[in-house]
Amino acid sequence: MSTTEVTSQQDWAPPPSRTEQRARGQAERERVPRESLAALVTDGRDPMAILDAQDEHRVAELVPLRTERMAASAFAFYRGTAAIMASDLGRSPSTGLSVGSCGDAHVSNFGLYASPQRTLVFDLNDFDEAAWAPWEWDLKRLVTSIVIAGQSTSRDEGVVRDAALGAVRTYARALENGAQRSPLERYFEHFDAEAAARSDDSESREALRKAIKDAEKRTTARAVRKLTLRGADGRVGFVEQPPTMTHADPAIVRRVDEVFRDYVFSAKIDIRVLMQNYVISDVVRRVVGVGSVGTRCYLIALQDGDGNVLLMQAKEAGASVLIEHGNAEQPPSVGRYIEQNGDGDRVVAMQRILQAVSDPFLGHVRGTPVEGGPPRSFYVRQFHDKKGGFDMDTLEDPAFRWYADACAATLARAHGQSPLSSTVVGYLGGGRVAGEAILEWAYAYADVSRADWAQFRRHRGLDPLA
Repeated sequence: MSTTEVTSQQDWAPPPSRTEQRARGQAERERVPRESLAALVTDGRDPMAILDAQDEHRVAELVPLRTERMAASAFAFYRGTAAIMASDLGRSPSTGLSVGSCGDAHVSNFGLYASPQRTLVFDLNDFDEAAWAPWEWDLKRLVTSIVIAGQSTSRDEGVVRDAALGAVRTYARALENGAQRSPLERYFEHFDAEAAARSDDSESREALRKAIKDAEKRTTARAVRKLTLRGADGRVGFVEQPPTMTHADPAIVRRVDEVFRDYVFSAKIDIRVLMQNYVISDVVRRVVGVGSVGTRCYLIALQDGDGNVLLMQAKEAGASVLIEHGNAEQPPSVGRYIEQNGDGDRVVAMQRILQAVSDPFLGHVRGTPVEGGPPRSFYVRQFHDKKGGFDMDTLEDPAFRWYADACAATLARAHGQSPLSSTVVGYLGGGRVAGEAILEWAYAYADVSRADWAQFRRHRGLDPLA
């Protein structure tokens, strides 16, 4: 999903150099002073209307479960409100320097997964909302999540502020370091989890080793043992776990059979060949995440002639909140790409751009039209391939700071793939001025989000907060 248009040989000119891009970034400070990144505009907000509108397009019977999960804590609510934050970011001062953005870069959307070479890497792991947007939108979402997660675990305020401010400076430093390398060198850079586990302080090493140990256990074979049973005829089927896992309606199963070939043709050629060894044996609807509850998500069991099982996940992809609620302007080529291929392919394309290495099984498909409207769009990936995360509640303070820095450096690596990354480097500088402004914004937004959480509980008829 490129943001550049191809030029003819007659129009040829080299792209701007790093020096030219940085100079442009420094000049942008006159138009949008870095201090202005602290401004949070709250006029015209209607957060409950945004959440209610989202629920109208979700599986009605799962909406109460979404409410329950989002109401559980201030951080859980924040995790489920990327649309609200995108709307708020869209009305606040912005640099307008767009990069490929995650759209939901909070601390729980980073984690471990297996590379195609079977090593563990640490990276962003959620791209449902990904699109092109101002670089600071992702960074503000990350820093605010550090503040809310830190406060929710009753950490000392100094620890929370240090971790949040340190994340901005780490982001600036990592983006600057990346800008010193060629685009090709930046492309191949990734965070090796096993190597990182041999460094840092003892608390951080222990947290990372625990996460690695947990991730190593989360394999397809383990998921098959936990989630399926094999019938007398050798066919593997899922074991229902209502309401989070239930068998799909027969009409859905038939539709999956019809469109699965479309997914296979959207994947890479080696995966197309691999898939010729499998047939679908069962399909269930699966509840995932916090804010994603109610969107349509299916687990698909496939098996070969010898009974070996592969588990795939197909998840519904709606419009990016950056576009729908933040009104982030997309380059013309990106808009055409989404129109032609659907939001499922938007998610796949942005994941491949932003991750250092991605699931080779990634693909997309368009499903059944909705009440005369456009067809639903899905992205498809392998299920439980050594995926692991970090529990913010159990991290010791040094590990909490380390994790905040790791997320910030990873976000910088993702943003560094974009053509304007060196312009952002020029604008940011060392990160001190922008860091203080973003920290102020994050603390203010944490207060707004907590107030939204209390309003949400009242709005959904739950007990008020103590």
